[in-house]
Formats: sequence, C-alpha cells, structure tokens
Amino acid sequence: MKRSLEAYLDIETTGLSYFFDAITVIGIYRCDGIVGEVIQLVDEEVTSDNLLKTLEGVNTIYTYNGSRFDFPFIYAALGIDLEIRFQHHDLMYDCWDNNLYGGLKGVEQQLGIPRQLQGIHGVDAIEMWWRYKIDHDQNALALLLEYNKEDVVNLKALRERLVLKSR
Repeated sequence: MKRSLEAYLDIETTGLSYFFDAITVIGIYRCDGIVGEVIQLVDEEVTSDNLLKTLEGVNTIYTYNGSRFDFPFIYAALGIDLEIRFQHHDLMYDCWDNNLYGGLKGVEQQLGIPRQLQGIHGVDAIEMWWRYKIDHDQNALALLLEYNKEDVVNLKALRERLVLKSR
C-alpha cells in the first residue's frame, strides 16, 4: 500500500519584502510518515521547475506561518501558487488553538522540541547568507543549511506534538 506523501516547507530569504528581497533557500522535508528526506534548493536552484519537481507526489504541505510568509513569498518570486496546487496546513494556527504563541523556535521551546543550533533566528539566517555570498564563507552556508534543515524537520515534530496535545 502506497503511503501518503507529505512535505514540511520553510524558506530563507534576504529580507521580509516579497517585492525587494529574494529566496535564498527552500527547505523541504518529504516524508511518507516513516521515511523522510530533506531537500534544499539553494540560490540558483530556487526555480519554479525545481520546486515543483521536489514537491511531486506530495499531498499536503505543512508550514509555520506559511500562509502569511512562505507561500506569498514563493508566489511573488516564482509565480507558483502552492495553495492552489496542494493541500496546505499552517501549523501556526494549530498552535494558536492550543494557546501556543510566538515564532517557531518559541513554540518548540514551549513544547520541549530540541534544537542542536541554539540562539539562531531569521535575522541570523540573512547574515549567514550574505557572509556566504560576499565573503564566500562556506561555513556560513553550511550553518544556514543546517538551520533550515532543523526548521523543516522540527515542523514534523511540532505536528506530532500538537496531535498528542489535542487528545
């Protein structure tokens, strides 16, 4: 029996403006419920074709604040309306239903979801990107990708905790 394929998606950008800033990384954790793989599109790999290829076979995309940030940013940058093509579940609203407020890292902390990289936030991701682009700092890129990977993998952990919490 073929399992349902889900994706956990998070983007990194050069800033908060859909019109002036760019997507630097699209992280996707594809999972059939048991086995998963992280795929990251970086820099020139961030194209509509590559994104759609990566999401091929996915039924539902899970995000945190994706309705207000990730999906509109992807639409502005790549012209793809993921809300039309896929089922979308924004876990931020489930958190609000459970009186869990704040950004993803804050909610993870409230629920005891561990992170290897402590104290790194969105503004740090922007700085890491520019250190990579301007100074060719490969360590900054590696750290940015690890940060993004933790975000998408922890989205699955968040979803699982929310299901258990609501029971």
